Amino acid sequence: MSALRPLLLLLLPLCPGPGPGPRSEAKVTRSCAETREVLRSRGYSLNQIPPALISGEHLQVCTQEYTCCSSETEQRLTREAEATFQGLVENSGSFLVHTLAAGHRKFDEFFREMLLVSQHSLTQLFSHSYGRLYAQHKLIFNGLFAQLRDYYGVSGEGLEDILADFWAQLLERVFPMLHPQYSFSPDYLLCLTRLASTADGSLRPFGDSPHRLRVQITRALVGARAFVQGLETGRIMVSEALKVEVSQSCSQALMHLIGCPFCQGVPSLLPCWGFCLNVVRGCLSNKGLEPEWSSFLDGILLLAEKLQGPFSYELAAESIGVRVSEGLKHLQENNAKFSAQVFQECGTPHLVPARNRRALAPPEEAGRLWTLVAEEQRPTTAAGTNLHRLVRELRERVGRMRNFWARLSQTVCGDSRMAADISQKAAPCWTGAERGRYLAPALGGTLTERLQNPDLETEDSGADFETRRRLLHLRAATARMREAAFGSDPENQEAEEDASGSGGGQHYADDWMAGAAAVPPPAQPPWLPRPPRRDSSGVRAGGGGARYNQGRSRSRGASIGFHTQPILILPLSALALLGPR
Repeated sequence: MSALRPLLLLLLPLCPGPGPGPRSEAKVTRSCAETREVLRSRGYSLNQIPPALISGEHLQVCTQEYTCCSSETEQRLTREAEATFQGLVENSGSFLVHTLAAGHRKFDEFFREMLLVSQHSLTQLFSHSYGRLYAQHKLIFNGLFAQLRDYYGVSGEGLEDILADFWAQLLERVFPMLHPQYSFSPDYLLCLTRLASTADGSLRPFGDSPHRLRVQITRALVGARAFVQGLETGRIMVSEALKVEVSQSCSQALMHLIGCPFCQGVPSLLPCWGFCLNVVRGCLSNKGLEPEWSSFLDGILLLAEKLQGPFSYELAAESIGVRVSEGLKHLQENNAKFSAQVFQECGTPHLVPARNRRALAPPEEAGRLWTLVAEEQRPTTAAGTNLHRLVRELRERVGRMRNFWARLSQTVCGDSRMAADISQKAAPCWTGAERGRYLAPALGGTLTERLQNPDLETEDSGADFETRRRLLHLRAATARMREAAFGSDPENQEAEEDASGSGGGQHYADDWMAGAAAVPPPAQPPWLPRPPRRDSSGVRAGGGGARYNQGRSRSRGASIGFHTQPILILPLSALALLGPR
């Protein structure tokens, strides 16, 4: 035995012993040096990071094995994981918010300025034709444009009354000028306007011009108002949806994803791509704006096409002066017949002494031409743009916006802080517990797949209250835009047949297209204007002293003409009705 002892002593070191367990092996192969260095560069105090691995029984989220994290470090990493995720979501959608906000601002400025352009054009043309007498009565026109601006930007109500009041005021001013030999009392003028607005539309002092103007202005202004409101609603809803609230289960999953590698001593090990997708999709579950988003974008494009086509806002704004001139011409040409009916119904007015009568306009002032702009010369605002250009720019951006919510998870995981690059899918990565390969499938967005998410517990509770509220707002905005695109006023469901996109109003759709020939009105147009609104004292509301908003002055001096229309010749009677200058 003593002879074998030296041999046993020689072989003893070669015999394997029990060795360290798994935790001991981890403690030997891992250290906290890299974690301390990375966290120190991010502002962490080294006093909160142990210099070597310690027992992880105090951890609340990460695996409770040997760790580099104190309780304070784990809590701070959890908050940072939430902030990183929320920041990436918000930044990913910043182009959506910017596009909708910029679109709202540009279109809103354009619509407002086109009304100012139209008013400026009408003032120049009528001042040139009627001179001083137009200046005496321009409050009627200024009041019309002021009320149109109020309708578009403030009230959204009473557009039909605004137009009916304008024609009533115009009739009250023009009819006495056609008969300077008579004196017309306020009661007589009240009878005149009531007679002109009878339900059967038999008199129609201005012919079909009030109906045509009402159809054009109603569809254009209703569409423009619904359009800019839709863009603003979309911006607000997107901004709210991008501010994601992080639930407790999502917070823990995010910490497992991007925080726990620091605690495990492997801060440079990036999370696996599939692991990130499952966590982010679970956190974003029922938080986006699908399925309403695609319908919302379709509604924007549909209405935008209508506003530059059959419901042309540019032509509607510019046609106000043309329609008024056509109405005055009709009244002059049919003055004898119309006056006879008025005198029959309201009685013969009192004669004015000959010395007090207004003289007619001299013949040399007749026959002036209104120079019109060719169709190719599209009007632009002071900013140098037009509706066609704005719609084209918006259409180009909608393509990028359409699949945003469906691809948001991939966008977030595409950041290097969230996951390894998808091209490194086969390389070892952080699986949530160790270095390796993520074997679980990356699940989609269906309810069944959300419930089977291996990295995040998902409750089958559907969208939360705030998400449902946003979806309802988006759906309502889409409905308003679609109704406006089909000719209905979403804020006035009692719109007439021609404001619904069918019936008599459809006869004029082609007439609004630039370069199209005028379409004759139907044999019996459904022109049924409302009587002028009057207060309890019998005075018509919105009279000659209507509000007038000067608005912004234009930087361009040149007036904007009208699109291709027949050249209008002002006959002698067109000038005579307003009397001498």
